[in-house]
Amino acid sequence: MIVAQNVTKTFGTKAAVKDMNCTIPKGCIYGLIGSNGAGKSTFLRLITGIYRPDNGEITVDGQPVYENPKTKAKITFVPDDLYFPGGASMNRMADLYANVYAKFDRAYFTTMASRLHLDPKKPTGGFSKGMRRQAATILALATRPDYIFFDETFDGLDPVVRNMVKNLIAEDVIERQTTVILTSHSLRELEDTCDQLALLHMGGVVFESDVQDLQTTSFKVQIAFSDEYDSTRFEDMELRDFNKRGSVSTFIVRGDREQMGSKLRAMNPVLLDILPLSLEEVFIHEMQALGYAFDLEVTE
Repeated sequence: MIVAQNVTKTFGTKAAVKDMNCTIPKGCIYGLIGSNGAGKSTFLRLITGIYRPDNGEITVDGQPVYENPKTKAKITFVPDDLYFPGGASMNRMADLYANVYAKFDRAYFTTMASRLHLDPKKPTGGFSKGMRRQAATILALATRPDYIFFDETFDGLDPVVRNMVKNLIAEDVIERQTTVILTSHSLRELEDTCDQLALLHMGGVVFESDVQDLQTTSFKVQIAFSDEYDSTRFEDMELRDFNKRGSVSTFIVRGDREQMGSKLRAMNPVLLDILPLSLEEVFIHEMQALGYAFDLEVTE
C-alpha cells in the first residue's frame, strides 16, 4: 500500500505538489489525471524516491522511500522522458536491470521482445518512439516489481500494441497483485484500464474514486416541461452546467441514477433523457467546477 500524507514539493517559488493526501491499495491499477502542471509527474517521482518531499511523508508498505534501497527494490518507474545509454541494445539494458533487480525475469523479457517483434540485439537509438516505449515497458515488467509506475504509458504506441501493453499490465496485476500507477494524456485509455482514479489540480488531489463509481454517479440530463421554468425547479439536486434553450434544459446531475430518475419523472416532464458520461466528460465538468477552462485536449 502507498500512503501520502500532507506531501509538499516546491521548486523555487512554485509548489508542484501541495499538501497532497492519498491512499493507493495494493493490487490495483490507479490512474492519475489532472490539469497542466497539476503535479502528476512530480508525484510519481516522489513515490519512487527520486525527489524528497519538502513536507509530509510517503510510505510504501509502511516504509519511507527516499534513500531506502530496500523499499526502492520493490519499485520500477517508466518515465515520460525515456533514456537509454548511447549504443545500448535491449540485451545490454536487460543485463543492467538484472544487476539491479534480483527478480529480473530473463525468460519473460525474451518472450515479450519476440512477441512485440523487437530485436533485442539492435541499438535502441535506431528504434522509433513507440518501439522505445515498448522496450522500456518490457524491461520494467521483467523486473517483476511489487510496484510499477508509468508516466504517459501509451504515448507513441499504435492501437494494436497499446492493447497488448494494456493486457500485459492487467495480467501482471492479476497474477502477482502488482500495484500499478498510470498517467496518460488519453482519458479514454485510463477509462478502460484503471480500477481507481485520482484527479489532481494545482498540486493536490481533488477527489479519488473507483472508475465505475465515478461514471455511475454523474449523468447528463435532457428535460423539458410544458410550462415555464428555470433551474430553481431542481434546487434540491446537485446540478452543474445548467443550460436552457426554449423549453428544453440540459445539465449534469450527481447522485444515484435510479433515485434521480424517479425524482425527475415525478415532475411530469414532457421529455426526459438520462445519459451516461464518459470519463473525459466527467473530468471536464469537474475541472470547470474548479474554475479551470480549456478548449480541446487535456495534456500535461
